[in-house]
Amino acid sequence: MNGCDTLLMVGSGFPYSEFLPPEGQARGVQIDIDGRMLSLRYPMEVGLVGDSAATLRALIPHLRRKDDRRWRGEVERGVERWWRVLEGRAHNAARPINPQRVFWELSPRLPARCILTCDSGSVANWYARDLRIRRDMMASLSGGLATMGPAVPYAAAAKYAHPDRPVIALVGDGAMQMNGISGLITIARVWREWSNPTLVVMVLNNGDLNQVTWEQRVMEGDPKFAAASQDVPDFPYAEYGRLLGLLGIRVTDPELIGQAWDEALAADRPVVLEMATDPNVPPIPPHVTLKQARAYMSALLQGDPDSVGIVIASIKETWDNLFPPGRGIG
Repeated sequence: MNGCDTLLMVGSGFPYSEFLPPEGQARGVQIDIDGRMLSLRYPMEVGLVGDSAATLRALIPHLRRKDDRRWRGEVERGVERWWRVLEGRAHNAARPINPQRVFWELSPRLPARCILTCDSGSVANWYARDLRIRRDMMASLSGGLATMGPAVPYAAAAKYAHPDRPVIALVGDGAMQMNGISGLITIARVWREWSNPTLVVMVLNNGDLNQVTWEQRVMEGDPKFAAASQDVPDFPYAEYGRLLGLLGIRVTDPELIGQAWDEALAADRPVVLEMATDPNVPPIPPHVTLKQARAYMSALLQGDPDSVGIVIASIKETWDNLFPPGRGIG
């Protein structure tokens, strides 16, 4: 987006304006059902108030096909390469499980017409990167991209609205302890009323408020404040699910991730799927700015307690970005 000459923003209150193009570089068009959202993140040339789908349908007849396809070809090649980068990163070893692989293994297993709900946190990074969402699926993330706790309530609401459709909630341990655990009580009480019992609550158990930890490192240059603010108390999520009468599955071996997804999606009742994941796998973007690199090094030099693991994981991620594997899309 930093290189675009036209920015089309559809139904989004995208909060991270630092990732948008510099003001004045791009012509902007925004569609939103709430007029108060127009030009909130970027000075738009045209603001359209209305339902996104209906507005886009009205705009389509005005599009003109360009004969020069070089830019489209460049984007397609970039996307194809990026999928190979993600495949390499997902299969890097971690302690014990690489969270990217959890999502990579789920992607080809997504049931038809499933509804995905995702929480805020580092879980949103992997949700956005590693899942290939297909036609007729639905997917939700918290509207402001920063509100913790919606995934399990969203999943329960999805089952009330669409009891026949499979639902998958993707949650970090911080959000799960905030209100997801309580949401499981509701699910345990009402799931027998659904025509399709498939609801999987997948928890990334890494013992860390991970997204904030990475933001502190990369944006502020601060080390992880472990016991003071970032450590999440250990909790037996799968065991708690079993206590409620649900199926509980805990995975600590990366080679069993796919098998666990298969079991969870075939279960005769809702499932709490607990993945023991490594908090030191960095969500490295495709392009790292000098400012980000400096802040990152500052955090490590200030005695970050996980500095060794971070350096090793970062080297692996960077290598995959430079030399993506040639196996194609998994």
